[in-house]
Amino acid sequence: MKKTILFLAMALALVGCHNTQNAKTSADDVKKAEAALFNEDKSTNVEAVANAIETFSKYAEANPKAADAPEYLFKAIEVSINTYQDAQQSIDLVNKLVSGYPTYDKNPVALFMLASFVYEDQKQEYEKARETYQQIVDNYPDSPFAHDAAIAMERVGMTPEQLIELFEANQE
Repeated sequence: MKKTILFLAMALALVGCHNTQNAKTSADDVKKAEAALFNEDKSTNVEAVANAIETFSKYAEANPKAADAPEYLFKAIEVSINTYQDAQQSIDLVNKLVSGYPTYDKNPVALFMLASFVYEDQKQEYEKARETYQQIVDNYPDSPFAHDAAIAMERVGMTPEQLIELFEANQE
């Protein structure tokens, strides 16, 4: 019994040390992940994408009060959405950003990308896209994205032909 308690105490101490070490080195990990994201020709290093998303997200999670935490969470969102990673991952990252940092100035951008690229383009969940656009209008009315979101709500789910007709009708 004493051995079991001693083993558990040692295991907990090691886990605690490991977490402390990660918090100390995570800024370096973030820099390495950023550097690895792009090839010399400025193209995306596809092999580094998943690691970058995970590293940025974990940094924000481990350092929630750090001034750059929401910025790295936003970078995780950008990489996830722009490289068409798992849609649910993108949704979770945006939700984490908006709920964890409600006054962060890039929240409307993150929500707009979520509505447009994930809900509309990837998932074709038009009602969720409308709800997300409405969230921008309601929660960030002074953002330039509020106006764009209001327009986008009207056009969600339209075919390219319908959009052309609407554009031509507005030109007259």
